[in-house]
Amino acid sequence: MNLVVPPRFLDREEAARLLARKLAGRDLLDPVVLAIPRGGVVTGAVLARALKAELDVVLSRKLRAPMQPELAVGAVGEDGRVYFNPAIRDFLNVPDAYLEGEKRHQLAEIVRRKKLVRDIRPAADLAGRSVIVADDGIATGATMIAALQTARAQGPRELIAAAPVGSADRITEVRRWCDDVVCLLTPEDLGAIGEFYDRFDPVEDAEMVRVLREFGLAQV
Repeated sequence: MNLVVPPRFLDREEAARLLARKLAGRDLLDPVVLAIPRGGVVTGAVLARALKAELDVVLSRKLRAPMQPELAVGAVGEDGRVYFNPAIRDFLNVPDAYLEGEKRHQLAEIVRRKKLVRDIRPAADLAGRSVIVADDGIATGATMIAALQTARAQGPRELIAAAPVGSADRITEVRRWCDDVVCLLTPEDLGAIGEFYDRFDPVEDAEMVRVLREFGLAQV
């Protein structure tokens, strides 16, 4: 398929529609899209509709570097599995005690968000299925890798990471944790994911819940 990809996306919905076209025609078995909250839920819902897949979420949170909260030392998944970016961790010489405290903090946030999601729908069974883990972008790759670890432990038939944009070198690392990566833009120098969107407003809990609820109602 000849897919023309713009250098920037209008918003998450447009990016997800283009991503869905990239995934169209694949031999997926009983597919399920696992969206990484919160922005990834918007991306995931569009993908799931286009691919006629089930929609669910997989929760992962970045472990923030000391004094640099936007920088991910690693990430933790909802099952407690941790991924560390060794280059960042070693360069910053982050103490183990700090990382343990940050892990506890992020797991508490995961528990809070998990209750929001599971009040709407039960967790999908991933065993033997084609599973697509979706986000609106891959910067350090830490939250995606933590999410992939969680999904892999549940025995999917195949595991695919999908995002409209991702750092070229981190995509290489992400690929080690899944069967395939589908990404439309892979710049060598990626500063922030939002630079590749005209509109990249934060997705709040209320919008995440609304998207998940409306998707569920549309399937009834």
